[in-house]
Amino acid sequence: MAKQLKGRAVSGILILDKPTGMSSNHALQRVKRLFGARKAGHTGALDPLATGLLPICLGEATKVTQFLLDANKRYQTRAQLGVRTDSSDADGKVLETKPCEHITQTMVEAELPQFRGTISQVPSMFSALKHQGQPLYKLARAGKKVAVKARQVQVFDLTFLGLQDAQVSMDITCSKGTYIRSIVEDLGLALGCGAHVAQLRRLQAGPFVAEQMVTLEQLQALVEEVHQEYAGAAPEKAIFAALDALLLPLDTAVLHLNAVQLCPQQSGALQQGKVITLAEQQVMPGVVRVYNSQIPADESFIGLAEVSEDGTLRAKRLLQTQPAS
Repeated sequence: MAKQLKGRAVSGILILDKPTGMSSNHALQRVKRLFGARKAGHTGALDPLATGLLPICLGEATKVTQFLLDANKRYQTRAQLGVRTDSSDADGKVLETKPCEHITQTMVEAELPQFRGTISQVPSMFSALKHQGQPLYKLARAGKKVAVKARQVQVFDLTFLGLQDAQVSMDITCSKGTYIRSIVEDLGLALGCGAHVAQLRRLQAGPFVAEQMVTLEQLQALVEEVHQEYAGAAPEKAIFAALDALLLPLDTAVLHLNAVQLCPQQSGALQQGKVITLAEQQVMPGVVRVYNSQIPADESFIGLAEVSEDGTLRAKRLLQTQPAS
């Protein structure tokens, strides 16, 4: 007898505004329970201290998470000057304090060019980067140290926003794998006074922006609003319908990829693992979005495939088009 799966086979992407003091996984579990979702995952974890944009992928949307992990990000941060911590953020143990009253805007701006463009970073021991299968932050909390190799990252834009009360505010757009805490730590060293991240907020991840975010409080308020409409006895179906209206379509995570339209026969063949010849469509080799041209637009996305040099199409990550029972 087949095992009964728990939860709904709901699919879509929720852009959550993660609150401070909560882990990304805790936030994910809160959303998963509210939506009654069978499967869920987040992309690009935020530290408990950090707030802001955290894409939550429900159901079949988990199949496109890699493209969000690889996406560029935008943050706003406040760096506290004069204090170094072991984690390079406000949650860490203070290692050193130095006077910083003499630091001026001119001095800060003079150091910022070295953090723009292609830069080399040594990830913090308190990052989620893994060493032999273990996150570095777990090793750090256990008092263990490992050699972490420097790596190249891209800082596309770093804008100075202000200096007030010994805190430097910056807006940073960067490639995946960039550690803002490392930029802040290195800025503090360059200024000779030390620094740590006092506040960090993510405002963009790939195609998703701050204007699309919803908070856990807003989700809970929506549930309560539906309950009120039904005099405190709202059917589960009504609650889920209200929540599902907030979900973005699965293909919004991959709109930067080229699209291929297939007829129903081709779609069926692709889903059976067959190779499709794109005789009438000129598409550059690489990963593409695939749609069934004769299905309503909001249901037509069937997944990702790869176009070969010879113009043939092979399945890469297809969606389950029929909901699981």
